[in-house]
Amino acid sequence: MEAGIFDIHFDSRDFFVSFTDQIEETMAKVYFLLGGNLGDREQILSNAIEKMNNAIGSVVDCSAIYETEPWGFDHELNFLNQVVVVNSDLEAIQILDITQGIEKDLGRIRKKNQYSARTIDIDILFYGEERIVSERLEVPHPRFQERMFALLPMMDVREDLIHPVIGKSIKELLEDCPDKMEVKKYK
Repeated sequence: MEAGIFDIHFDSRDFFVSFTDQIEETMAKVYFLLGGNLGDREQILSNAIEKMNNAIGSVVDCSAIYETEPWGFDHELNFLNQVVVVNSDLEAIQILDITQGIEKDLGRIRKKNQYSARTIDIDILFYGEERIVSERLEVPHPRFQERMFALLPMMDVREDLIHPVIGKSIKELLEDCPDKMEVKKYK
């Protein structure tokens, strides 16, 4: 066949890069706060992250693990907390259903009192830059900026993230945080 105006040049590398960019644009970067104070705390965090990676999307970053006193109630056992970042193509409400299933699988028993000891709690802090308010879910997490145990691990993964409602970076929110509870790096 003679070269002419109908020649098509196809470079699979260009296609792959373009295709990969398009896939990443359709995925949300979801920031979670994991925490628990009952059972083998480290192992439960690890199990939760593995289950999230299998069911929600690719885990792309994790903060250090932090230890903190219980927030909002008294208990003799401290919490371990960690921020986990996942790229997901699921809707936020689907993710909520999955995380609640993971919590149940890992021994969480939901009590009427919102603040209580637990094996694991998985909160959605941010779902991309979206603002979601429904009967079951509010994102960004409505009390995130009031909790040192959420802000410090978030600093590990994305201190420059701008809170889509408040309009301040994580670093600025940390400086303004009224919570003075001690949060220390565990691992």
